[in-house]
Amino acid sequence: MVLKGVVTSVAAVLVTAGCGLVGGHEQAAKVSITPANGTSGSRPDLPIVVTASTGRLGDVAVQGGGARIAGAFDAAHRQWKSSRTLTPATRYTVRATAKAGGKTTTATSAFQTLTPKQTFSVADITPMPNETIGVGMPLIVKFSRPVYNQADVERALHVTSDKPAEGAWRWFGRQEVVYRTKEYWQPHQTVRLTADMAGIRGAKDTYGTKDYARSFTIGDSHISDVDVQSHRMTVQVDGRTVKTTPISAGKGGQRKYTTTNGVHAVMGKHSPVTMTSGWEGVTDKSDPNYYSLTVYQAVQISSSGEYVHSAPWSVGSQGHENVSHGCVNAPPAFAKWFYNLSRRGDIVKVSGTDRELEPTNGYGYWQLSWTDWLKGSALH
Repeated sequence: MVLKGVVTSVAAVLVTAGCGLVGGHEQAAKVSITPANGTSGSRPDLPIVVTASTGRLGDVAVQGGGARIAGAFDAAHRQWKSSRTLTPATRYTVRATAKAGGKTTTATSAFQTLTPKQTFSVADITPMPNETIGVGMPLIVKFSRPVYNQADVERALHVTSDKPAEGAWRWFGRQEVVYRTKEYWQPHQTVRLTADMAGIRGAKDTYGTKDYARSFTIGDSHISDVDVQSHRMTVQVDGRTVKTTPISAGKGGQRKYTTTNGVHAVMGKHSPVTMTSGWEGVTDKSDPNYYSLTVYQAVQISSSGEYVHSAPWSVGSQGHENVSHGCVNAPPAFAKWFYNLSRRGDIVKVSGTDRELEPTNGYGYWQLSWTDWLKGSALH
């Protein structure tokens, strides 16, 4: 049980002459510490507070779980607060000094944080540790349990980069939060994510118990433009056009055969990939619309089955007409080159169709304006 309204107070009475005399005696510094000495079941998401009601605080040292807890003084050095949450089920010790009238008072407190009824953790972070990613790559954090105190969790997530960029988190449901920059990442730099989850109260009686850290490298800028109307694809590397090629996109007629329009970010790549008509609901091999095709050098740009891939069977149509079921068909030599170039987070912009890429289709987050993106942040 948490002991409420109890603080440790030290008031040493020193007999001396000079200023600060009270009844002929110099008043000693008075220091209080919350949580109080002997407290068990302290909430780890509440700060440690050290206050000098008289005098001025000197040193404050907090130890727990083998680490020192940082904090900050107010301008007058009358109060100190810890700057982060504590680890559940952990014993902490606090030692603080204060001065008044040239005399030093020392106060201490030892307390135990509560053992939570339930815990939650970071179940997955995308990208992978030390992965080299493209300039449009989002950072995706998934949690093991639903998060209801989303603002507290979001405050504990920190993203830094060698080349500063404006960015924000956006929630997709209760167990996934995504970080996107306002503009694309600048290339050739390192990005670091820290998730200070230990002690964060994610929901009622549910606390995080562990911190997480991950870093990534932003590689070259790879931005490709696919023009469905002119049947051309152009690739830029660090702002310079390096290759163009004829392509054939979705044949249209039905929504499912229309290549999605908008800003895609590469999700991954595979060679080979078996593509079947099952995604269209056609599983009967006797159906004339049934197919099962092995495809090579396939770069995925959506979760609805769209790839930029090698298509030697449609070379005659590439540059002239759209004949695919939604993918971007490319000449084999170009497809091999593009496959080797591509990494997760590279940008592929498709224009010229009437089917917009949904923001939740793959990494379609760039489809949201910055204003709309911010609306999904718990911190606004």
